[in-house]
Amino acid sequence: MLEYCKLPYENEKYDVIIKEESDTDYKYGSDPWNRPINILLKYSIINLDKPKGPTSHQVSGWIKNILKEKVGHSGTLDPKVTGVLPIGVGRATKILKLLLEAGKEYIAWMHIHKDINEDLVFDTLKKFQGDIIQKPPLKSAVKKIPRNRKIYCIKVLEVDSRDWLLQVSTEAGVYIRKLIDDIGKSLGTKAHMQQLRRVRVGELKERGKYPLVTLQDIIDSIYFYNNEKNEKYIRKVFLPPEIAADHLKKVWIHDSAVNSITYGSNLFVKGISKLYSNINKNDLVAIFTLKNEIVAVGNALMSSKEIIESEKGVAIDIEKVFMEKDIYPKAWKTKTIN
Repeated sequence: MLEYCKLPYENEKYDVIIKEESDTDYKYGSDPWNRPINILLKYSIINLDKPKGPTSHQVSGWIKNILKEKVGHSGTLDPKVTGVLPIGVGRATKILKLLLEAGKEYIAWMHIHKDINEDLVFDTLKKFQGDIIQKPPLKSAVKKIPRNRKIYCIKVLEVDSRDWLLQVSTEAGVYIRKLIDDIGKSLGTKAHMQQLRRVRVGELKERGKYPLVTLQDIIDSIYFYNNEKNEKYIRKVFLPPEIAADHLKKVWIHDSAVNSITYGSNLFVKGISKLYSNINKNDLVAIFTLKNEIVAVGNALMSSKEIIESEKGVAIDIEKVFMEKDIYPKAWKTKTIN
């Protein structure tokens, strides 16, 4: 079984610290894993196994026609490339951008154009791990200027003469076809990519806790729900959007703080119930309710230690809000004492 490379966030060690114990009122919001199906079908992420042939845009279009909802994808794959293509449904299309911070992993078949000493190839591959400078290929949609990028790891899975099967883990924005071309040039010859499959985007993996599904699985799940009221397959295919923030540092807030953030307020220290112990200033932090619903993301203005020790002040500068307004009350109602 494939062992995934460790992405940077997986090397972080932390505890969850309680700042102020708090209960949540189940009259408001819902556990993401138990959302009503009618909401899930309008607000979810699909861990799709993109087939060979269509573009990522075409695949998104097909799913849009099936669901009659707004659909978007994260991390475009070329028509010939298969594998993990995160799909956002409805409002979850906004949350997909969080996956750009997570890192990606591929299985690539590299063909070298002439016989090269294997030790030299291994040594060259090591040189391409870490910080690299890559100029996007001509066919890409971005500016053709050199960019700094990170290669987290390159593993050799198999060697057959001039054919090398590689496992490559990278940050977002690395072009694997161009990487292989650059490796060939560094070897003093040419190399090209025969095949490519993406096996991971953050916690969305080919084999992992979130099922990788096909287009047919989407169609079948809708059929079984509409005709048999069977929710099992729907809940396997349509996942809570919160999973897109699995790799981020987190804070959980009191129910009374939720609505103000949806209206544009920053997160104050007093609104925090618990948090990761490893938050540093300027970190991107995901903000959750005590039911584990994602509310927003923002930049930390305080470290975890400062948040714990402070009684007032803005802890997180909100960058993007995902939760709709008025799902939670403006504030707790005070009880009248007779």
